[in-house]
Amino acid sequence: MPSGQYDFVVVANRLPVDQVGTEPDGSPRYETSPGGLVTAMAPIMAAHDGAWVGWPGAPGEVGEAFDADGIHLVPVPLSTTEVADYYEGMSNGTLWPLFHDVIAAPEYHRHWWDSYVAVNQRFADAAAAQAAEGATVWVQDYQLLLVPARLREQRPDLKIGFFNHIPFPGYEIFSQLPWRRQVVEGVLGADLVGFQRRSDATNFLRACRRAAEAVTKGGTVQVDDATGRREVRAAAFPISIDAQAFEDLATSPEVVARAEQIRKELGEPDTVLLGVDRLDYTKGIRHRLSTFAELLEDGTLDKESTVLVQVASPSRERVQAYSDLRDEVELTVGRLNGDHGTVGFSPVHYLHQSFPREEMAALYLAADVMLVTALRDGMNLVAKEYVAARHDGDGVLVLSEFAGAADELTQAVLINPHDIDGSKAAIVRAARMPADERRRRMRAMRRRVKEHDVERWAQDFLGTLAGEPREPQGQQ
Repeated sequence: MPSGQYDFVVVANRLPVDQVGTEPDGSPRYETSPGGLVTAMAPIMAAHDGAWVGWPGAPGEVGEAFDADGIHLVPVPLSTTEVADYYEGMSNGTLWPLFHDVIAAPEYHRHWWDSYVAVNQRFADAAAAQAAEGATVWVQDYQLLLVPARLREQRPDLKIGFFNHIPFPGYEIFSQLPWRRQVVEGVLGADLVGFQRRSDATNFLRACRRAAEAVTKGGTVQVDDATGRREVRAAAFPISIDAQAFEDLATSPEVVARAEQIRKELGEPDTVLLGVDRLDYTKGIRHRLSTFAELLEDGTLDKESTVLVQVASPSRERVQAYSDLRDEVELTVGRLNGDHGTVGFSPVHYLHQSFPREEMAALYLAADVMLVTALRDGMNLVAKEYVAARHDGDGVLVLSEFAGAADELTQAVLINPHDIDGSKAAIVRAARMPADERRRRMRAMRRRVKEHDVERWAQDFLGTLAGEPREPQGQQ
């Protein structure tokens, strides 16, 4: 296949822009939707003349490739049926729950898989057409597990990396997937496979042995394909955030003033607990509400001076499991406020909406205790955002041991969210922690987040992909 002109290509399910309508000439109109991945990739793509291949977020025809913020954007079209089968179906109805330890039951439908195969081939074709001879292509996440092998079939000259942003399950769970061998062989088209935690890399290596009958040694997999014998490396590269940018935002006078205003609007309680999540069954929101309800019922926390603010941003509402979760959470919040609220005061402030980064930074500053109670999470960047925002050195992070961030933020108060009694004790400990201990813990976590930011994550992965020696990834 003829090569393109770009030395560095990112392939992700979504473009770093959202399609928000049409221009007067009928062409699609886009708005930038920057996130952590975009922040990490922007300087690298600018330095290497990069292209980004992805879906613009709306079904139907897409326009031609275009440039935005120094990045060449290549839209990949999805039909309405493909959005239902590839994205909502196979990606989020099968792979997401399976990879999160079947917290919800995965569904296995052959027509979902057929759509997934077709769409992955389309992404691979688009990436192959953009990549220059010998270019580096970095494929992102579980929606595109087949792209590395399909890309290598067309372009064996490329250096291919793959990063899995979500957990990779143990083989006893992964083996449920009817297409387990195809998925493993798809990922093994890469030269380097990255995961959030060492345990995820270990699980993947075991899947290589069991599902694909591949030979592994240490952190490498021996692969025989049309290009000959190759070695694929699997390792942990924990993702992070632009910590300095988030701290700068949190120190702005407007955000500091807004944080003070939030506490006043809440009635200036003694303790503000905060949860910030997508409304997803993996985030442990139901467990968190149950724990908080018991703390109020047994009087351990004063119901008139303790407030829980729960931000639950909308997520995949066309998927039935998510619609059911929203109904359950909102019913629980209503019952909790009905049982423990008074005229003019509600112990839970539930916000089912998304907020701009400035408001999130203010909420982080206003919160005495951050609750991250995920039942299973690849990383959880909210935990790192909270730490980065606390330029005052105060605040306590209560963190699930099942979130990838627990490997790094060891000075958090770690919990098993399934253990309600243990979680109650941890929240009380966090709420009553002496100031000197709070600051010591926060100081250590802030040092870790600032030293291991998103730019370092990208450089570490791409440097390893290029064959550079890798620095040890120590914990705090």
